[in-house]
Amino acid sequence: MKKSNFWGLLGLASLVLATSGCVGYKLGSNLPPGITSINIPVFTIEAKEPGLETILTGAAIQEFQKDGSLKVLPKEQANSILEVTVRKYELEPLRYRRDQATTAKEYRLILTADVILKKLPSNEIVVNTKGVIGFTTFTALADLPSARRLALPKAASDLGQRVVKCVVEYW
Repeated sequence: MKKSNFWGLLGLASLVLATSGCVGYKLGSNLPPGITSINIPVFTIEAKEPGLETILTGAAIQEFQKDGSLKVLPKEQANSILEVTVRKYELEPLRYRRDQATTAKEYRLILTADVILKKLPSNEIVVNTKGVIGFTTFTALADLPSARRLALPKAASDLGQRVVKCVVEYW
């Protein structure tokens, strides 16, 4: 075998091996053609926590605007609609005080939601994902209600990011 053929074959083999891991990889949205905008009505809240709907809906709208894959529009102008039902609002104790073993000092705030994206005007379901989770951890130094109130925007933002990923699916 000639030296030039050897290097050519080696180069080709290297190229094939280097790009074989990219098969099936797609950067960008996996949404069907024609979905370029989204309407986001107020979330439905099944969790027994007052005021969640405004904070969570606002956080999701903000995350969709940051992402930029879909334009957030009023229902009359949008070609898809997002329906989110928040099923759970949970506090999970993570660390306890040394002096009081029954008193937690660090918590995880967990929000669990179901996400449905429908194509308009047909109402064809494009995305239907159950159990999307957003969370944050926080320390309850003074009082738990105040600490929860301060932690909620972070958990809402995390849930919003996960809803966007669920709808747009980059990978």
